[in-house]
Amino acid sequence: MSRHRAQQLAAEFLARADAQGWFEALYAEAGNDYAAVPWADLTPNLNLVEWSIAQGLKGAGKTALVIGCGYGDDAEFLAELGFEVVAFDVSTTAIAQCNQRFPNSPVSYQVADLLNPPATWSQGFDFVLESYTLQVLPSALRALAISKISRLIASLGQLLVIARGREETDPPGQMPYPLTQKELDTFEKLGLSNQSFEDYLDNESPPVRRFRALYTVASTD
Repeated sequence: MSRHRAQQLAAEFLARADAQGWFEALYAEAGNDYAAVPWADLTPNLNLVEWSIAQGLKGAGKTALVIGCGYGDDAEFLAELGFEVVAFDVSTTAIAQCNQRFPNSPVSYQVADLLNPPATWSQGFDFVLESYTLQVLPSALRALAISKISRLIASLGQLLVIARGREETDPPGQMPYPLTQKELDTFEKLGLSNQSFEDYLDNESPPVRRFRALYTVASTD
């Protein structure tokens, strides 16, 4: 039911030419009923956790940015790895809930718009996590969002993207829209280097096809 409600709100706001307003509407409607938000597991994303263990990811002395942080579990996980974390969401209610859930957190939770991020964030982060945000944006906004994301990564920094995946020939489906590899290839066209690309079925029941891609930014020296 929560996914159906999210799809309903997304369609209503898109019809008003407001492609992002539904995020705040969904979180505000949910209040403290976290289960009403379909992507809110209240635990770090297992696709991030498994990858970080395999990579031996360490954050000491490094900055990280979490895009569309929701209720903050991925941000808290990265902070535990030692990163100095900034996490943002376009929903003011989501950010308020993060501060309520983690009152003593070292994470800096902020309200911000991916399509118009603060200028001070440009090339500002050693590690950027984009998990499930692109896939809930309509196709008309995804290219812009990818462009904005590509500018947030510091010299020699990393970008990890986790998303539902599909073939070019598959129907686009409903929100959350599975992405194509061609869409993610846009990061390379914008100057990032692809270090790995995984196409796999996750451990959900039933399994969901995922893409997990790592990009790096060359030194600007």
